[in-house]
Amino acid sequence: MPEAAKKRPEFRNIHVTQLAKYRLPIAGVVSILHRVSGTIMFLLLPFILYLLDNSLTSEDTFNYFAGYTQHLPVKFAILVLAWAYLHHFCAGIRHLLMDLHMGLDKHSAKKSGATVLAVSLTLAFLVALKLFGVF
Repeated sequence: MPEAAKKRPEFRNIHVTQLAKYRLPIAGVVSILHRVSGTIMFLLLPFILYLLDNSLTSEDTFNYFAGYTQHLPVKFAILVLAWAYLHHFCAGIRHLLMDLHMGLDKHSAKKSGATVLAVSLTLAFLVALKLFGVF
């Protein structure tokens, strides 16, 4: 049978209704979370700078803002921001290594993606332990 007569596989775009069934590779999950963490940090940056500016004006305002960090929702917000920073940092190192043409094959990408998730979640867990007063 000639090469031109062979049936080639047909690739189609995934529809929105199929997203729940689509299994994204771990490298894709890390890439999407890298974008999400960057967006979180970018959107919260003005608020964080506002808090920093006001907390440095006097000891009273510092104590006022420090009192807010004892509330549970604020602790969770701090934890989310810490995770966003840690994940973005780890995934950024991964992307820099990929820019140097290291770890571009499928196996290495899967391994480095799993490493980024493991390291960033472990560090975020340690931050959570410190934040909630375990040590």
